[in-house]
Amino acid sequence: MELYTILGAGGVIANELTKELQANGKKVRLVSRQPKAIGEAETMAADITDPLQTRRAVSGSSMVFLCAGLAYNHKIWEVAWPKIIQNVIHACSEAGVPLIFFDNVYMYGLVDGPMTEETPYNPCSKKGEIRAMIANKIMDRVKEGRLTATIARAADFYGPGADTTGIMNLLVIGNLSKGKMANWLGSDQYTHSYTFTPDAGKALYLLSQDNSTFNQIWHLPTTNPAPNGKEYIEMVAGILNVKPRYMRLTGWMVRLAGLFDTTIGELHEMLYQSNHPYIFDSTKFEKHFNFKPTSYEDGLRQTIGK
Repeated sequence: MELYTILGAGGVIANELTKELQANGKKVRLVSRQPKAIGEAETMAADITDPLQTRRAVSGSSMVFLCAGLAYNHKIWEVAWPKIIQNVIHACSEAGVPLIFFDNVYMYGLVDGPMTEETPYNPCSKKGEIRAMIANKIMDRVKEGRLTATIARAADFYGPGADTTGIMNLLVIGNLSKGKMANWLGSDQYTHSYTFTPDAGKALYLLSQDNSTFNQIWHLPTTNPAPNGKEYIEMVAGILNVKPRYMRLTGWMVRLAGLFDTTIGELHEMLYQSNHPYIFDSTKFEKHFNFKPTSYEDGLRQTIGK
């Protein structure tokens, strides 16, 4: 039976992918430093910054997904990501196993207009530079014929279970549902695309089942047009039947808060994403798979549980 291995298991995207794989009768191996069992999935403890442990984790796999999420700190990324991507590429190349890498859009930098799979890399953040390095390493090995791989990108994401990593979940849904004032990063006047996590899980599964999609970049299904910050907050408040009270977190506020919380401080260099239109185009995927992304209204209702 084919074995689908998820490196960096335990995050919300990996969990959604695991559900999708198991719903379709696939055998799954969950790999992380401290993996937790889901259903009948096999678990394996491994540190993928170590080459031997990475090779062991990949061994016997028919397909590998890299869904690792590191602490939100560019200094940690600078040390860990080059090791991880080198180890995973080498292990998959050596074993002849296809790789699907779950990615974000940091490498594009500030884009005037929609982000597509053809958008050039022009990072304007330290984290974006690291993401560009990862993507280039993968596609360089693909061009050399040494690796079969897909890069699957999502916008910022939200959804059930994204309460510790999704900005929408943390600052808007979580606060309003607790009777608190919502927060919005940067300007509330610009459209901002969000990928619904169950859609991302389904899309990663679909990519793994279609050999014609490999050795390419794909944007995972995301509804367009997207609301702006004010409209998101009003939508969430309407579902919760509360007042849409919120405060905008400006650059100086984020910088000040970052003195006390390094994760918040790391958001400062990413504020360009909130202070300009953030339009994520997934037309290529939607047409290829005839896939309709979940609407924001439906996605927020599912996330809130109403």
